Amino acid sequence: MVRFFLGFLVLQALLFGTELTPWGQRWFVVPWTDTLAAISAGIVKVFDPGVMADGKVLQSGSNGFAVSIEAGCNGVEATIVLVAAILAFPAPWKRKLVGLAIGIVAVQALNIIRVISLFYLGQWSFDAFDFAHQYVWQALIMLDVLIVWLLWVRTLPRAAPAYAAA
Repeated sequence: MVRFFLGFLVLQALLFGTELTPWGQRWFVVPWTDTLAAISAGIVKVFDPGVMADGKVLQSGSNGFAVSIEAGCNGVEATIVLVAAILAFPAPWKRKLVGLAIGIVAVQALNIIRVISLFYLGQWSFDAFDFAHQYVWQALIMLDVLIVWLLWVRTLPRAAPAYAAA
């Protein structure tokens, strides 16, 4: 357990440190965030063809309301926590890769729902938007990470119990 916890902390430090570098921002975070906005706009366009994405901004063509997906709202940090937890946990690499693929998709799918819901909440009520943005969705995204990780851990084969010789 100590090895897992220390590995988890070290991996988070490395991944968060990399994310904050100019290189990490330019080659990973900015494209990730722009893609999140584009996917969100693509989904919303099914119901509202006037919605557009420009970089990290999701905007309504009908009323001009826009949300800008900033750091902390793009799911990168939540994904880093999940990646560090899966990589630090003692499991076969094949299982880790499957867990990473499914887990990242699960976290980002919920994050897309988050962005779209905030986009519509902001058009309806700024107070509702602010509350959901600051409290509800922050907690739900991290809860999603925890649930995804726990479900992944449950899929792992159990180690044989160690018996002491009498």
